Amino acid sequence: MRVFALILTIVMASASAGDALVVNIPIGADRERVERQRRGGRGGFSIRPAAAEDFDGLYQFCRVAFRPNRGGDGGNWGVDYPRADINVSIRLSELTKTNVSFAAPQEPNHLVVRLTDETLFQCPMVMMTEVGAAYLDAPEAEALRTYVLKGGFVWADDFWGEWAWRSWMDQLGKALPPAEFPVRDLERGHPIFRTLFDVGYVPQIASIGHWWGSGGGTSERGAESAEVHARGIFDKQGRLMVLMTHNTDIGDSWEEEASNPQYFYEFSTKGYAFGINAIVYAMTH
Repeated sequence: MRVFALILTIVMASASAGDALVVNIPIGADRERVERQRRGGRGGFSIRPAAAEDFDGLYQFCRVAFRPNRGGDGGNWGVDYPRADINVSIRLSELTKTNVSFAAPQEPNHLVVRLTDETLFQCPMVMMTEVGAAYLDAPEAEALRTYVLKGGFVWADDFWGEWAWRSWMDQLGKALPPAEFPVRDLERGHPIFRTLFDVGYVPQIASIGHWWGSGGGTSERGAESAEVHARGIFDKQGRLMVLMTHNTDIGDSWEEEASNPQYFYEFSTKGYAFGINAIVYAMTH
């Protein structure tokens, strides 16, 4: 019933379902800015990392930029950027009472940080996408460790199959050695599954390209990635510090909400339900 309420709330936010699907597409100068960000630069984007003055005390979605791992598996840190960051910020403001930072209507102030930036510690939570392709050097690993032990929250999403999992574990282990910080599967009773919406599980969401090209398939690596995992690393007091959604692409459900009505109803609603749960959980624990 709560997932149904989410669908209803999103659709009723506009005059029609069609309006709800297109409300977040950038227009005019903002569309040109997004296209410039998509071309060139580190990781395929030309962006300025967040500076101290960019933070205003309200909620701002923070994404981590990382260097590529030549032995890894996946895309780069900027997959889903910036539309996923924009859209989830808008939906968070619509579906909760969170005070989200906006530059103008439909223009939330979302940020990109690097692990060694001091501004990392201005973000109560950060998201990392395609982490199977991430590389962390010693200073970055130390910064990540310090960040989560000080109360920060990391969400790693959109990595598929065993190669990507092992690559990420190798890098994350530099910061949080598994002997000291073991990875655990989240039990269905964990509060992250019912913080706001009672979802009970992590949905498998494929990229819209895979879904469309495969005729509706959701496992991007076939049988190897058929099972979705929600895993975490906890501190000594039992606080969830790192959330890992493996064999699913929650971020694409946000990015592509306006691209196809069927994709929206089948995946974006589920992605927002789990994603907003995760954000609210991270901000309150």
